[in-house]
Amino acid sequence: MSTVSPEPPGRLTAAGVGQPGFIARHGLFTDRQASAAELVTARIEELGLRTVRFVVVDQHGMPRSKSLSADAARAVLSNGLDFSGAIYSLDTGNQVFVPAFAQGGGFGIEEFTGFPDVVLVPDPTTFQVLPWADRTGWMLCDVYFSTGQPMPLDGRGLMRRVLGELAEAGYDYLAGIEIEYYIVKLDSEHITPENAGFTPPPPEVSVFERGYQYLSEVRLDSVGGTLEAIRDALYDVGLPPRAMEDEWGPGQMEFSFSPIGGLAAADAVVLFRSAVKQVCQRRGLLASFMCRPGLPNFFSSGWHLHQSLTSRQDGRNAFASADAALSGPGLQYVAGLLEHALPMMVFSTPTVNGYKRYRPYSFAPDRVTWALENRGVLVRVQGAPGDSSSHVEMRIGEPAANPYLYMAANIAAGLDGMRREQQPPPAVEADPYAADAPMLPTSLADAVQHLDADDFYRKAFGDTLIDYLLQMKRAELARYEAALAEKPPAEGQEVTDWEMREYFEFF
Repeated sequence: MSTVSPEPPGRLTAAGVGQPGFIARHGLFTDRQASAAELVTARIEELGLRTVRFVVVDQHGMPRSKSLSADAARAVLSNGLDFSGAIYSLDTGNQVFVPAFAQGGGFGIEEFTGFPDVVLVPDPTTFQVLPWADRTGWMLCDVYFSTGQPMPLDGRGLMRRVLGELAEAGYDYLAGIEIEYYIVKLDSEHITPENAGFTPPPPEVSVFERGYQYLSEVRLDSVGGTLEAIRDALYDVGLPPRAMEDEWGPGQMEFSFSPIGGLAAADAVVLFRSAVKQVCQRRGLLASFMCRPGLPNFFSSGWHLHQSLTSRQDGRNAFASADAALSGPGLQYVAGLLEHALPMMVFSTPTVNGYKRYRPYSFAPDRVTWALENRGVLVRVQGAPGDSSSHVEMRIGEPAANPYLYMAANIAAGLDGMRREQQPPPAVEADPYAADAPMLPTSLADAVQHLDADDFYRKAFGDTLIDYLLQMKRAELARYEAALAEKPPAEGQEVTDWEMREYFEFF
């Protein structure tokens, strides 16, 4: 008579996690991911991890997660993880923007009727051990329906698909990340129940570092302890900063990273922003990637996206040229970026606040232009004849942008320019703020209209995603306009109270 040995005392098995065999049944791991899953399972055991965070990046580019035990985490690597699909009904104020329990979730996707779960499938190649958290692992996930079909609102899945189209054309994507943000001191951790609702007032803060001495070594050293903690955390999760710089405003920082390829580039932005915010909050600080905080003497922050393509045939930079600053394919890529810049702005600048940045002589673009080594244009070309690192810099983005949507929008636009062999208009040679060129939208409402009238991104991304984003942004704008009607901003107030409540702590 055979017997089954019981589990050792104190050791519980994980049951009821996901759907047994979901990942293998639907063929959702590549060979590389399957191998990585085995290594992750071993690492969880070897390091004695108590918790693993399974992270999904929502429509706003914000990480949402469940923290599971080590046993449950191992099961998720086979079964996937049930996760509330209600997050896709939430706007930037974490309020449901669709009619509750409407057919199709309120945005026309039948699988979302009734606030069901979706299934998260971890990508074990993204596994990290978080150095600031006790015995805690971390993994990004992709999103599927219970049928095994990809969930069409998942930005990570969209970028993977766009990268696949780029690969079919013979190229791979390379991105250099350069993001500005603010660090401020939290003056009080006391939150009254009256201030804990939708959406709560922004926290009371004070200045973390003196401003107005751009790239000052002394200013940077004055906050060295915090920057060193951030630096070390980023090193430990495989994202060593190439540069940490003191920007213009008080407590305004700029971090940049060496080029990263493909989907990992957008993944890196998620991990970077999350790491910075978590390290800061453990030190009594707030890191905000809101574009233009409504605080006296604070200025706008941007996200400059450096990008090039490498040839899949020989691995060389496809934008480099022996006799020009940018190759023929590079110029075609620029032409695509310029042609699709206006509808792209909902992806690059998805908040009401981000449009406060586009103003003349601000070192941010205000119209659709390009040039060689000019920081006032929309697309800046960096390179020279014979320079193997020639690339283009898209200067339109705000730090709060969803990295998957922002990068996918750039890749799709640039690839379209290459497919059609487009040529950009003449480069700006003098003042970009006086150039005769189409003006950028000055509000999120204008950008929404441009995207709604655009056919290109509907074909590239699909009607489902575009209609969803338009619906969500219109709901956000309606709340903004209602708040202004109820409480008009004071004379001379650039950033409204609504924007601070909506974005300052959230982003």
